[in-house]
Amino acid sequence: MQSTNTYGGAGAAPVTAPHSGARNINARDGHISPSEIAVGVVIGRASEYFDFFVYAIASVLVFPAVFFPFADRLEGTLYAFTIFAFAFIARPIGTILFMGIQKRFSREVKLTIALFLLGTATVVISFLPTYSQIGTASIVLLSLMRIAQGVAQGGSWDGLPSLLALNAPEHKRGWYAMLGQLSAPLGFLIAAGLFAYMLDNLSTDDFLVWGWRFPFFVAFAINVVALFARLRLVSTSEYSRLLDAHELDPAPVGELVRTQGANVVIGALAALASYALFHLVTVFPLSWMQLYDTRPISGFLYVQMWGAAVAAVCILISGLIADKVGRRTTLGTLAALIAIFSAFVPMLIDGGEAGQNAFILIGFGLLGLSYGQAAGAVTSNFESRFRYTGAALTSDLAWLVGAAFAPLVALGLSANFGLGYVSLYLLSGAVGSLAALSLNRKLEIRD
Repeated sequence: MQSTNTYGGAGAAPVTAPHSGARNINARDGHISPSEIAVGVVIGRASEYFDFFVYAIASVLVFPAVFFPFADRLEGTLYAFTIFAFAFIARPIGTILFMGIQKRFSREVKLTIALFLLGTATVVISFLPTYSQIGTASIVLLSLMRIAQGVAQGGSWDGLPSLLALNAPEHKRGWYAMLGQLSAPLGFLIAAGLFAYMLDNLSTDDFLVWGWRFPFFVAFAINVVALFARLRLVSTSEYSRLLDAHELDPAPVGELVRTQGANVVIGALAALASYALFHLVTVFPLSWMQLYDTRPISGFLYVQMWGAAVAAVCILISGLIADKVGRRTTLGTLAALIAIFSAFVPMLIDGGEAGQNAFILIGFGLLGLSYGQAAGAVTSNFESRFRYTGAALTSDLAWLVGAAFAPLVALGLSANFGLGYVSLYLLSGAVGSLAALSLNRKLEIRD
């Protein structure tokens, strides 16, 4: 067995006795490497991103017709995007609620309840009656399930991303920071592929009646597998020692906000450009093509899948770049490049298939390079005892401010005032990132 120094010194907190039963099921004494932690992070986030993109794509292709048939296509899509944002509003609530559950019971209990709630909400959506069957009640139920998804996503924080960042070798922090982000393009590839396949092989009526429900069933099945995989990791005594040694346990939210509030805000805004771009190359262009272009939607989804592959490669590259020049420089440079890219948004989207394809591939490339390090600027800013809760709430705030309303705002502005306003929206995200990074001197010192 490794010496106590491996886990943070002789004073490291022991495994909490009342909740050690589940942990002892898979107990082992061997050393856990950062690469093993990375596997846990990827498993944990892959199912969440798949859920995320299944709902996002359905918000464009399905929900306007199924739940808002009384509105025209644009209004129906805007209504669907409004409900889409509910999950991001609910995430911080879920984080705080489930932190309390963890303090009262254990990390395993919290994770089990959160993922059970996420899977239940997802599968209920697949069974929801349509507006034509039960009227407004269908919209209410969809909204409630979307809120439940957000609460569950907030509650599914297991601390492994923070543990990965803290255990990464000093000269490979950028590389390990990007590993968990690979789950995003993977989730999009699978979700987009499922919808593209069904669009190609089902009639419009079949797709809208029952075909769209199938990806939600798949998401539920993946959630079940991910639950057991993640529990097997976090319940081991070795992981528990590492989590306890780094004080990765809930901290009082009021005290966190009072003493570490600036770190929460700066951490959330540091990657604002990346989070704003996230939905402007995934959800928004899909809605624009559906409303204002004649190219087949399945064909456009395939282009986006190529974009996701580009993003995955660029996420890997971001780790190498960040370890070479530093994460602060990487994020700042990419924010500046995203600001430049924003000026070309109208020209590319209005540039026919060639321009639209270029927008997707370049946009996904920039997203991969920036999003690959979006989580790396968070964890180490916090004092050790606030790190677990601080990293979770910072991530929630980043999604809320940067991504929650991006499809709604971008589509609403572009439809009513022109695509130039999408450029301004993306530019504002880049400016916010650059401003936050200029204040985040702690990141510069660590680099």
